[in-house]
Amino acid sequence: MSPLDDRHPSTVSDWNDARRKARLREARLGHDWKTLRRTRLTLLRVAALLIAGLVVFAQYWGNDVAPERARLARTAPAVLPISTPADEQNWDTVVVDLVGLGGLNASDTAAALPSLNQMGVVWAIEYDNRGIDTKVIADLITRAALMSGLKNVVLVGHSMGGVVALEVGRHIHTDSDRRLVAVLLDCTPMDLNAVRPESRGRGEDMVRWMGWLPGARESRTLRFAVETYARRDQFVHRDRYGLPGVGLTELRDVVDEVLQDKIFSADVASNGLIEAQFLAIVAGGAINDLRALSHSIDGKPRPAIVYLRPRDPTADRVVDVEYSHQVLVERVGGVDGTLLVVFPRNTGHANPRQRPGEYNRVISEQVLPFVQRYQAQARAATNSAAPR
Repeated sequence: MSPLDDRHPSTVSDWNDARRKARLREARLGHDWKTLRRTRLTLLRVAALLIAGLVVFAQYWGNDVAPERARLARTAPAVLPISTPADEQNWDTVVVDLVGLGGLNASDTAAALPSLNQMGVVWAIEYDNRGIDTKVIADLITRAALMSGLKNVVLVGHSMGGVVALEVGRHIHTDSDRRLVAVLLDCTPMDLNAVRPESRGRGEDMVRWMGWLPGARESRTLRFAVETYARRDQFVHRDRYGLPGVGLTELRDVVDEVLQDKIFSADVASNGLIEAQFLAIVAGGAINDLRALSHSIDGKPRPAIVYLRPRDPTADRVVDVEYSHQVLVERVGGVDGTLLVVFPRNTGHANPRQRPGEYNRVISEQVLPFVQRYQAQARAATNSAAPR
């Protein structure tokens, strides 16, 4: 017989569940508080949650936001050389490429368009990752052109980069002694109405988050969450009953893609730059810039405007190119207009790196002859202004 069996029956029965619970209550924090016990316990729990939240926030700020903020403080816009002109007579002209939403450096895009050097020297703009100041970019281009002896400027803007190009072009046309020959707009939205609703909604959500979440402009954690969510159609599937499910293999591929292309890459736009790029569209200044470019300034001819858009408008899932096309016809076209609209085949939204053959073909065959007329006007204006 076990020694436990020799215990007094009352001792065994006394150690029951009710007694155990009573003992636990006696060991709880604040069990002997007589005054405002519930209030004091509630305040203690809230304080514990606040402390835990502060610890998490400190880790978020110290390991995520602060290092990125320090890195961004060292960035600045830059002009990067891409190629020399194909024709010696075009050493007086520079073609400057500006990339669109989410991009930082236009070098790869400009390199995919070797046809641009048929108009002059080719440069690419690297944005300041803290944001966009079009006056700073315009002054940077003007100073570099002056130092290089380049009198004429052609701007190329892809998607949102076209909005920036128009504003930069206005500064060059109205505030400098360089001559703006042309602005090439690749699937550029002329205002916020030209951005398709789904893309517009994502941009508005992002700007809203930037406004209320501390450190959102620098946070790579937030960027990772947003970029992964934006690709949810790649890993969220529905079964035959309509219930959502997550494909783990597809999710892993998306995570790898986001980490490689959007988080750890040194050549990707920051959250703050993307916000500034989107707000450039929201501001809707493109119409005013077009108006300013429609007049001769100080003897400088008004520049040509070229709009490149897919022949099939539904191929562009970001911008309603037909809407922008119509706006440009109303503002720039007409009997005495300076507008050329080009329809490359088999292209989507501002994708010269994916469809370089189509882009280079229309630039060589259609854009170049149109722009050359304006180059000739600029050279004639230069010669007439030169002292005799």
